[in-house]
Amino acid sequence: MDLAQAVVLALIQGVTEFLPISSSGHLILVPELLGWPDQGLGFDIAVHLGTLAAVIVYFRRDLIGMVAAAAQPRRPELRLAACIVVASIPLGAAGLLFADQVEGVLRSPSVIAASTAGFGILLWLADRLGRGRRSEGSLGWVEVVAIGFGQALALIPGTSRSGITMTVALSMGLSRRAAGRFSFLLAIPAIAMAALWQLLQFLSSAEPVAWLALALAAAVAAAAAFVTIALFLRLIERVGMAVFAIYRVLLGGALVYLM
Repeated sequence: MDLAQAVVLALIQGVTEFLPISSSGHLILVPELLGWPDQGLGFDIAVHLGTLAAVIVYFRRDLIGMVAAAAQPRRPELRLAACIVVASIPLGAAGLLFADQVEGVLRSPSVIAASTAGFGILLWLADRLGRGRRSEGSLGWVEVVAIGFGQALALIPGTSRSGITMTVALSMGLSRRAAGRFSFLLAIPAIAMAALWQLLQFLSSAEPVAWLALALAAAVAAAAAFVTIALFLRLIERVGMAVFAIYRVLLGGALVYLM
């Protein structure tokens, strides 16, 4: 992979990781259209670390508040931290149980096309039918677990981790901004787990390391992800989810056309 390809794909990963439009669908479609080779495991680790750094920096005040709340157990920040941990358990368990299927049969273009379009329609329905008034702090434990199981579905390529978690949250009556905030906070353990899993695989492989390309990819992904998070949370109440749902249906159609 040359530097130009690394920059383009890192930019795509940084933007699509947090928008509800499926990063996996884009990272398959763009190289297919341009005739680029697979980016490799090292690249995946680099961009995941970049997006992880972005979300940590953006929510640094919330994270500091959660850590400080450990000394005062009744503070709402501590409960929010517990919700994030509980909602992350199904994803970790599903990743360990179904790793072979995720890397094998589920990576087919037909599965990715169907999940990209299908879950996009569900996102639109949840946004349209949800009451949209609750904050993330009002979630009950059953609702937190439900969001966690929704996030586990993101192991199916094309689903979109941010998209499915926002879909479940919106269906429970969270506002668009609250659904986005909780989804992005959930991204911290989710991306960390994915990067660790990929790192363990990478260390056991003989894949060469292009350090400059990987460092550049991580930096570009981090910058793109930070800007995406900030703009999404600022504009989502006005923009709504319909535009993302329509885009996903079109992307799913494009993937079907390429098959």
